[in-house]
Amino acid sequence: MIGRVIILDEVNERQMAALIVDGRLEELSIDPEGDAPLPGAIFRAIADRPMKGQGGIFVRLPGGTSGFLRQISGIAPGQRLLVQMTGPAEPGKALPVTTRLLFKSRFAILTPDAPGLNISRRIKDEDQRAGLADLAANGMAGAAETLGLILRSACEDAETDAIAEDIAAMRALAEAVLADGAGDAELLVDGAGAHDLAFRDWLDPAPDEVITDAGGFAVHGVDSMVAGLLAPRVDLPGGGHMMLEPTRALVAIDVNTGPDTSPAAALKINIAAARDLPRQLRLRGLGGQVVVDFAPMPKKDRAILDQVIKAAFKGDGEANLAGWTTLGLYEMTRKRDRLPLAEVARGLFA
Repeated sequence: MIGRVIILDEVNERQMAALIVDGRLEELSIDPEGDAPLPGAIFRAIADRPMKGQGGIFVRLPGGTSGFLRQISGIAPGQRLLVQMTGPAEPGKALPVTTRLLFKSRFAILTPDAPGLNISRRIKDEDQRAGLADLAANGMAGAAETLGLILRSACEDAETDAIAEDIAAMRALAEAVLADGAGDAELLVDGAGAHDLAFRDWLDPAPDEVITDAGGFAVHGVDSMVAGLLAPRVDLPGGGHMMLEPTRALVAIDVNTGPDTSPAAALKINIAAARDLPRQLRLRGLGGQVVVDFAPMPKKDRAILDQVIKAAFKGDGEANLAGWTTLGLYEMTRKRDRLPLAEVARGLFA
């Protein structure tokens, strides 16, 4: 499968989406079972009890669900708040929420209480930037003091009318939600499901094909790709492999060279593992503390591997690279931005 292809599917009323680039799975989204809220959902919440030792406060959400807000200053128990779910909740824990709302669409992001009109830096053409600046100013006229606007890189190849309509729709939604802060706890805006997320975040650059046929995952081999992600072993070029094994405390990764244990082979395998690691963690939904036991190699080669790791994770804003421990392990942390694949895909793939 050559090119950039988005495949949309649905099983048991659960949406699924995959982004395949030149035959390799690069992005995956599967809706969780039941009616669990999705990241990005916006709620009217009620402040509950502070947890000063944890630097935050619990909030009451609809349906008896609890959220945890890492903010205490200026918030009193019983106060009504507008909060947005920032990520998945671990089993038995409160949903992570924030009061810094974002209204995201394909072309625009609206930022309440963070005024300013901004255009993606990836758009370089000065004439186009000037035109987008005028479009932004017109779309936010009368609201620029309270609502900020970011025009996303997808605007570069979009029609002016489509961008203007998107800005207007997001502004109307934001203003309606911001005016609806009184009353009982309630879900005000659904989070993005798998298909919405694909059309919002995966269309830049534009795909060569979007496949919506029923059973598309099975027909185009996505099922087998996902099944491979559910196994701990990842084969690497040159006969090596790495094992990714999540535990309760951390994600443990072991890199092995295979039959060739020479220093040159070790460095080559470690580089291959480092380059693929961000994709593996993202697709598997793994985060928290990550510890990598790279294949044994001379200490002088660590500088080379450091540069490879930094380059690999450059586009992953969720990772914090801590570096080498005294025992020769590599440590990092990564924000949990989605539920573990092993949990959401349970029973869907062989």
